[in-house]
Amino acid sequence: MWKQPAPANSSFNEYNTFPLPQTQRGQSSHAHGPVGHTQQPLVTGTSVLGLKYDKGVMIAADNLASYGSLARFRDIQRLHPLGKHTLLGVAGDMSDFQWLKKELDALLREEDALALTDSHPSLSPKNIYELLSNLFYARRSKMNPVWNAVLVGGWDKVKEESFLAYVDLLGTTYSAPTLATGFGAHLAQPLLREAYEAKAGIDGEGPLLTQEEAEKVLEDCMKVLFYRDARSINKFQIATITSEGVTISDSKSADTYWKFAEGLRGYGAQTQ
Repeated sequence: MWKQPAPANSSFNEYNTFPLPQTQRGQSSHAHGPVGHTQQPLVTGTSVLGLKYDKGVMIAADNLASYGSLARFRDIQRLHPLGKHTLLGVAGDMSDFQWLKKELDALLREEDALALTDSHPSLSPKNIYELLSNLFYARRSKMNPVWNAVLVGGWDKVKEESFLAYVDLLGTTYSAPTLATGFGAHLAQPLLREAYEAKAGIDGEGPLLTQEEAEKVLEDCMKVLFYRDARSINKFQIATITSEGVTISDSKSADTYWKFAEGLRGYGAQTQ
Protein backbone atom coordinates (compact mmCIF):
# COMPACT_ATOMS: atom_id res chain seq x y z
CA MET A 1 0.00 0.00 0.00
CA TRP A 2 1.23 3.47 -0.85
CA LYS A 3 2.24 5.62 2.08
CA GLN A 4 0.61 8.91 2.85
CA PRO A 5 2.34 12.03 1.45
CA ALA A 6 4.87 13.60 3.74
CA PRO A 7 3.59 16.60 5.72
CA ALA A 8 4.41 20.05 4.36
CA ASN A 9 6.87 20.83 7.16
CA SER A 10 8.81 17.58 6.80
CA SER A 11 12.50 17.85 5.92
CA PHE A 12 12.79 14.22 4.77
CA ASN A 13 11.07 12.38 1.95
CA GLU A 14 10.30 8.77 2.88
CA TYR A 15 10.48 7.67 -0.75
CA ASN A 16 14.04 8.94 -1.20
CA THR A 17 17.15 9.33 0.85
CA PHE A 18 17.92 13.03 0.61
CA PRO A 19 16.54 16.01 2.55
CA LEU A 20 13.98 18.22 0.89
CA PRO A 21 14.71 21.94 0.60
CA GLN A 22 13.07 23.99 3.31
CA THR A 23 10.62 26.28 1.53
CA GLN A 24 7.40 27.85 2.71
CA ARG A 25 4.52 27.18 0.36
CA GLY A 26 2.46 30.05 -0.92
CA GLN A 27 5.26 32.59 -0.47
CA SER A 28 7.12 34.41 -3.23
CA SER A 29 10.84 33.92 -3.81
CA HIS A 30 11.43 37.43 -2.41
CA ALA A 31 9.67 36.74 0.89
CA HIS A 32 12.87 37.03 2.92
CA GLY A 33 13.87 40.45 1.58
CA PRO A 34 14.40 42.49 -1.56
CA VAL A 35 16.56 41.39 -4.47
CA GLY A 36 20.18 42.44 -3.90
CA HIS A 37 22.31 43.93 -6.67
CA THR A 38 26.06 44.40 -6.68
CA GLN A 39 26.78 47.76 -5.10
CA GLN A 40 30.55 47.68 -5.44
CA PRO A 41 32.98 45.44 -7.33
CA LEU A 42 35.15 43.21 -5.14
CA VAL A 43 37.72 41.43 -7.32
CA THR A 44 38.74 43.81 -10.09
CA GLY A 45 41.11 44.18 -12.99
CA THR A 46 42.69 47.47 -13.97
CA SER A 47 43.63 49.10 -17.28
CA VAL A 48 43.14 47.65 -20.76
CA LEU A 49 44.89 49.31 -23.72
CA GLY A 50 43.95 49.16 -27.40
CA LEU A 51 45.75 50.40 -30.52
CA LYS A 52 45.15 50.12 -34.26
CA TYR A 53 48.15 49.32 -36.45
CA ASP A 54 48.70 48.67 -40.14
CA LYS A 55 47.49 45.05 -40.14
CA GLY A 56 44.83 45.07 -37.44
CA VAL A 57 44.37 45.80 -33.72
CA MET A 58 46.43 45.14 -30.60
CA ILE A 59 44.93 44.96 -27.10
CA ALA A 60 46.97 44.62 -23.91
CA ALA A 61 46.03 43.87 -20.30
CA ASP A 62 47.89 42.63 -17.25
CA ASN A 63 47.15 39.37 -15.42
CA LEU A 64 46.21 40.79 -12.02
CA ALA A 65 42.83 40.63 -10.32
CA SER A 66 42.91 42.64 -7.08
CA TYR A 67 40.80 41.94 -4.01
CA GLY A 68 40.51 45.53 -2.84
CA SER A 69 44.13 46.62 -2.49
CA LEU A 70 45.41 43.04 -2.22
CA ALA A 71 47.11 41.65 -5.34
CA ARG A 72 45.18 38.42 -4.90
CA PHE A 73 45.02 36.63 -8.27
CA ARG A 74 48.14 37.01 -10.43
CA ASP A 75 47.36 34.76 -13.38
CA ILE A 76 44.02 35.99 -14.71
CA GLN A 77 43.60 36.34 -18.49
CA ARG A 78 41.46 39.40 -19.15
CA LEU A 79 41.65 39.04 -22.93
CA HIS A 80 38.85 36.83 -24.26
CA PRO A 81 38.47 35.82 -27.93
CA LEU A 82 34.99 35.65 -29.45
CA GLY A 83 34.92 33.75 -32.71
CA LYS A 84 37.75 34.05 -35.20
CA HIS A 85 38.04 37.83 -35.59
CA THR A 86 36.86 39.46 -32.35
CA LEU A 87 38.40 39.89 -28.91
CA LEU A 88 37.31 41.51 -25.64
CA GLY A 89 39.67 43.22 -23.21
CA VAL A 90 37.85 43.62 -19.91
CA ALA A 91 38.49 45.79 -16.85
CA GLY A 92 36.38 45.98 -13.71
CA ASP A 93 34.62 43.25 -11.74
CA MET A 94 35.88 39.76 -12.54
CA SER A 95 32.68 37.96 -11.56
CA ASP A 96 30.72 40.07 -14.03
CA PHE A 97 33.43 39.31 -16.58
CA GLN A 98 32.93 35.57 -16.00
CA TRP A 99 29.18 35.97 -16.45
CA LEU A 100 29.72 38.00 -19.61
CA LYS A 101 32.03 35.36 -21.08
CA LYS A 102 29.48 32.64 -20.37
CA GLU A 103 26.63 34.56 -22.03
CA LEU A 104 28.63 35.59 -25.10
CA ASP A 105 30.16 32.14 -25.61
CA ALA A 106 26.66 30.63 -25.51
CA LEU A 107 25.49 33.16 -28.07
CA LEU A 108 28.40 32.37 -30.38
CA ARG A 109 27.72 28.64 -30.16
CA GLU A 110 24.13 29.29 -31.20
CA GLU A 111 25.28 31.50 -34.07
CA ASP A 112 27.77 28.86 -35.23
CA ALA A 113 25.03 26.24 -35.20
CA LEU A 114 22.79 28.45 -37.35
CA ALA A 115 25.66 29.03 -39.76
CA LEU A 116 25.86 25.26 -40.38
CA THR A 117 22.26 25.04 -41.56
CA ASP A 118 21.95 28.07 -43.86
CA SER A 119 23.79 31.14 -45.07
CA HIS A 120 23.51 32.78 -41.66
CA PRO A 121 26.38 35.33 -41.43
CA SER A 122 28.73 35.23 -38.48
CA LEU A 123 28.70 38.06 -35.94
CA SER A 124 31.10 40.85 -36.82
CA PRO A 125 33.03 42.84 -34.18
CA LYS A 126 30.58 45.71 -34.69
CA ASN A 127 27.62 43.39 -34.05
CA ILE A 128 29.11 42.25 -30.74
CA TYR A 129 29.93 45.85 -29.82
CA GLU A 130 26.33 46.97 -30.44
CA LEU A 131 25.04 43.99 -28.45
CA LEU A 132 27.24 44.96 -25.50
CA SER A 133 26.26 48.62 -25.69
CA ASN A 134 22.54 47.71 -25.56
CA LEU A 135 23.11 45.14 -22.79
CA PHE A 136 25.16 47.50 -20.62
CA TYR A 137 22.71 50.38 -21.05
CA ALA A 138 19.72 48.14 -20.27
CA ARG A 139 21.35 46.81 -17.10
CA ARG A 140 22.35 50.32 -16.04
CA SER A 141 18.75 51.49 -16.56
CA LYS A 142 17.56 48.73 -14.22
CA MET A 143 20.00 49.94 -11.54
CA ASN A 144 21.90 46.68 -11.88
CA PRO A 145 24.93 47.53 -14.02
CA VAL A 146 27.52 45.19 -15.42
CA TRP A 147 30.57 46.49 -13.54
CA ASN A 148 32.97 46.36 -16.46
CA ALA A 149 34.65 48.57 -19.01
CA VAL A 150 35.28 46.68 -22.25
CA LEU A 151 37.43 47.22 -25.32
CA VAL A 152 36.12 45.39 -28.38
CA GLY A 153 38.75 44.80 -31.03
CA GLY A 154 38.43 42.88 -34.24
CA TRP A 155 38.68 42.60 -37.99
CA ASP A 156 35.64 43.30 -40.21
CA LYS A 157 35.79 40.75 -43.03
CA VAL A 158 33.16 42.59 -45.10
CA LYS A 159 34.78 46.03 -44.99
CA GLU A 160 38.31 44.60 -44.78
CA GLU A 161 39.28 46.96 -41.96
CA SER A 162 40.15 46.87 -38.28
CA PHE A 163 37.66 47.74 -35.54
CA LEU A 164 38.25 49.11 -32.03
CA ALA A 165 35.59 50.48 -29.67
CA TYR A 166 34.79 51.06 -25.99
CA VAL A 167 31.74 50.42 -23.81
CA ASP A 168 31.39 50.81 -20.03
CA LEU A 169 28.92 50.10 -17.23
CA LEU A 170 26.89 53.24 -18.00
CA GLY A 171 26.41 52.24 -21.62
CA THR A 172 28.86 54.91 -22.79
CA THR A 173 30.19 53.99 -26.23
CA TYR A 174 32.74 55.41 -28.62
CA SER A 175 35.37 54.33 -31.10
CA ALA A 176 38.91 55.62 -31.69
CA PRO A 177 42.26 54.36 -33.04
CA THR A 178 43.71 54.40 -29.50
CA LEU A 179 41.69 53.49 -26.40
CA ALA A 180 42.31 52.76 -22.72
CA THR A 181 40.25 51.98 -19.64
CA GLY A 182 40.77 52.79 -15.96
CA PHE A 183 44.02 54.44 -14.93
CA GLY A 184 45.29 53.84 -18.46
CA ALA A 185 42.90 56.51 -19.76
CA HIS A 186 44.93 59.07 -17.78
CA LEU A 187 48.47 57.68 -18.01
CA ALA A 188 48.71 55.54 -21.15
CA GLN A 189 46.27 57.22 -23.52
CA PRO A 190 48.48 60.32 -24.06
CA LEU A 191 51.41 58.03 -24.92
CA LEU A 192 49.30 55.98 -27.31
CA ARG A 193 47.97 59.08 -29.05
CA GLU A 194 51.43 60.60 -29.32
CA ALA A 195 52.85 57.48 -30.96
CA TYR A 196 49.86 57.07 -33.28
CA GLU A 197 49.73 60.71 -34.41
CA ALA A 198 53.52 60.93 -34.84
CA LYS A 199 53.21 58.54 -37.79
CA ALA A 200 49.60 58.68 -38.98
CA GLY A 201 49.12 62.40 -38.34
CA ILE A 202 46.39 64.10 -36.32
CA ASP A 203 43.82 63.26 -38.99
CA GLY A 204 44.99 59.64 -39.15
CA GLU A 205 45.44 59.74 -42.91
CA GLY A 206 49.13 58.78 -42.87
CA PRO A 207 50.67 55.31 -42.57
CA LEU A 208 49.86 53.41 -39.39
CA LEU A 209 52.31 51.88 -36.96
CA THR A 210 53.86 48.56 -37.90
CA GLN A 211 53.32 45.51 -35.72
CA GLU A 212 56.74 45.86 -34.10
CA GLU A 213 56.20 49.58 -33.40
CA ALA A 214 52.73 49.02 -31.96
CA GLU A 215 53.94 46.24 -29.69
CA LYS A 216 56.82 48.41 -28.44
CA VAL A 217 54.40 51.27 -27.63
CA LEU A 218 52.08 48.96 -25.69
CA GLU A 219 54.96 47.46 -23.73
CA ASP A 220 56.16 50.95 -22.80
CA CYS A 221 52.65 51.90 -21.68
CA MET A 222 52.31 48.76 -19.58
CA LYS A 223 55.64 49.62 -17.94
CA VAL A 224 54.40 53.13 -17.11
CA LEU A 225 51.22 51.68 -15.61
CA PHE A 226 53.25 49.27 -13.50
CA TYR A 227 55.28 52.21 -12.19
CA ARG A 228 52.27 54.41 -11.43
CA ASP A 229 49.18 52.24 -10.92
CA ALA A 230 49.10 50.47 -7.55
CA ARG A 231 46.58 47.92 -8.90
CA SER A 232 48.77 46.73 -11.77
CA ILE A 233 51.43 44.05 -12.05
CA ASN A 234 54.47 43.55 -14.27
CA LYS A 235 52.93 40.57 -16.02
CA PHE A 236 50.77 41.18 -19.07
CA GLN A 237 49.55 39.78 -22.36
CA ILE A 238 49.15 41.37 -25.78
CA ALA A 239 46.50 40.15 -28.22
CA THR A 240 46.76 40.69 -31.98
CA ILE A 241 43.65 40.64 -34.17
CA THR A 242 44.19 40.56 -37.94
CA SER A 243 42.43 39.20 -41.03
CA GLU A 244 44.04 35.84 -40.23
CA GLY A 245 42.52 35.59 -36.75
CA VAL A 246 43.20 36.24 -33.07
CA THR A 247 46.52 35.59 -31.36
CA ILE A 248 47.13 36.06 -27.62
CA SER A 249 50.71 36.12 -26.42
CA ASP A 250 52.05 34.32 -23.40
CA SER A 251 52.45 36.43 -20.28
CA LYS A 252 55.48 38.71 -20.43
CA SER A 253 57.20 41.32 -18.27
CA ALA A 254 58.74 44.70 -19.09
CA ASP A 255 62.27 45.65 -18.10
CA THR A 256 62.09 48.10 -15.21
CA TYR A 257 64.60 50.47 -13.64
CA TRP A 258 64.41 51.50 -9.97
CA LYS A 259 67.86 52.94 -9.15
CA PHE A 260 66.58 56.47 -9.70
CA ALA A 261 64.73 56.10 -6.38
CA GLU A 262 68.03 55.99 -4.48
CA GLY A 263 68.53 59.70 -5.14
CA LEU A 264 65.15 60.73 -3.78
CA ARG A 265 65.13 62.38 -0.37
CA GLY A 266 63.26 60.42 2.25
CA TYR A 267 63.65 57.16 0.37
CA GLY A 268 64.72 54.08 2.30
CA ALA A 269 67.25 54.70 5.08
CA GLN A 270 67.98 58.28 4.00
CA THR A 271 67.28 60.89 6.65
CA GLN A 272 68.29 64.08 4.82
